[in-house]
Amino acid sequence: MEEQDYLKTYDQRAYATPLLSVDSVLFTYHEQSLKVLLVQRAKHPDKGKWGLPGGFIDMQTDKTIEDTVMRKLEEKTGVIPPYIEQLATRGNAVRDKRGWSVTVCYTALIAHQNCRVNISTVSEVEWVDSDRLDEVDLAFDHREIIHIARERLRQKALYSIVPAYALPEKFTLPELQHIHELLIGKKLQKKSFRRRIEQADLLHETDEKRALGGRPATLYTMKKSSGSYTFIRNLG
Repeated sequence: MEEQDYLKTYDQRAYATPLLSVDSVLFTYHEQSLKVLLVQRAKHPDKGKWGLPGGFIDMQTDKTIEDTVMRKLEEKTGVIPPYIEQLATRGNAVRDKRGWSVTVCYTALIAHQNCRVNISTVSEVEWVDSDRLDEVDLAFDHREIIHIARERLRQKALYSIVPAYALPEKFTLPELQHIHELLIGKKLQKKSFRRRIEQADLLHETDEKRALGGRPATLYTMKKSSGSYTFIRNLG
């Protein structure tokens, strides 16, 4: 039999297949804390619990898994996050009460102001402080997924300025340093941090300033290639 003839008669339903979905851990920096986007489930299973924005692949419209991720995130935030990275794949027979389930997990970063208006109009979506997740009743294995994503972002904060994607387009150096400190879990020396950033030439200095504690601070933007830059030595 030729391959073309074989494919014409091939029946996908002849084999058992697991439930296949995506889940995204979307972080932002707001009110001097790292927040994660959670969605309250309106249907069973785990109805009423909070979970990550995600869902099943639509084979009619989604050409890739990334299409599913971006479609689901846009539904909840109104915009496409500027930073999306595949995190992990999790699958087993117990994570979903409906049966054998596989989810492809992603980490995403977005500025709070870019999606504030859209999220404020949706009652079942909320930004939650990442340090208060123990107080939240989370669905499925989403607590473990968030933990993995937070650890991945901590590693990124050690050797890159990827966390800057969670800041507004224009940000101050104290804001950039603070989000790195939140993720790494310790204070960084101000002079050393700024020297490393300046030597790497990762930021564009604007003519604008913002008052911080009564003193005006210069606003910066990321250069296009800054997200892929890695430091030779860790920042912390």
